[in-house]
Amino acid sequence: MTKRNKIIYWIATLWLALGMTSTGIVQLLRIKQEQDFTANLGYPDYFLTILGTWKLLGVVAILVPRSPLIKEWAYAGFFFAMSGAAFSHILSGTTKEIFPCLLLLALTITSWYFRPADRKLIPVNQ
Repeated sequence: MTKRNKIIYWIATLWLALGMTSTGIVQLLRIKQEQDFTANLGYPDYFLTILGTWKLLGVVAILVPRSPLIKEWAYAGFFFAMSGAAFSHILSGTTKEIFPCLLLLALTITSWYFRPADRKLIPVNQ
């Protein structure tokens, strides 16, 4: 892995971890504004607990150096959560609020793509 790719990976991964941690905590704390926001998208209140829990567990999974299979699942979960959030905004007409989930989606893809070989399920010679 080149130094450039390693820098890209760590910047994307740390920003992704920060974004997922902060939103996960807000969801677990059930901040009123977040509850209203989620209700406006048509989701039940308990959905915040599910999302918040899985986001925090996903952050741990992508930062810990072991378990490539769990990392793959965490990246997949982040991808589905953020792409689902983007589509929810589009379908509910709240496209002004779409940027944060698109940013986290882009960070998820970037972190996944540039991850080092020892963090991949099947290491590829680079």
